[in-house]
Amino acid sequence: MFYVERDSAGHLARVEALPFDGMTEILASDSQEVATWQASRSAESSLEKLKSSDLEMVRVLEDLIQTLISKGVIMITDLPPAAQTKLLNRRQARENLGGIHRLINDDERGFF
Repeated sequence: MFYVERDSAGHLARVEALPFDGMTEILASDSQEVATWQASRSAESSLEKLKSSDLEMVRVLEDLIQTLISKGVIMITDLPPAAQTKLLNRRQARENLGGIHRLINDDERGFF
């Protein structure tokens, strides 16, 4: 059984395995409505995880591109002009951070 709370429109707002204050009804374990709600919550959770890691991935990709350039695997001119501009702007911004930039890089080296 699932204990649920509905919003003012009658949609599931909360679903729990145990009774809770504010619950409005009980639904069967095999309820399609509960299954749909749980699938939706799972998808929302996955999207939120992706969103929260986007900035981290930008940094990873930026460092990867810089490594490929420094090793001569690719040249910055191999990239589209808009990508070149963005990378150069980010590189300049990181250099402008000075000592903070070096601290960030020192901390990250320990992870790889």
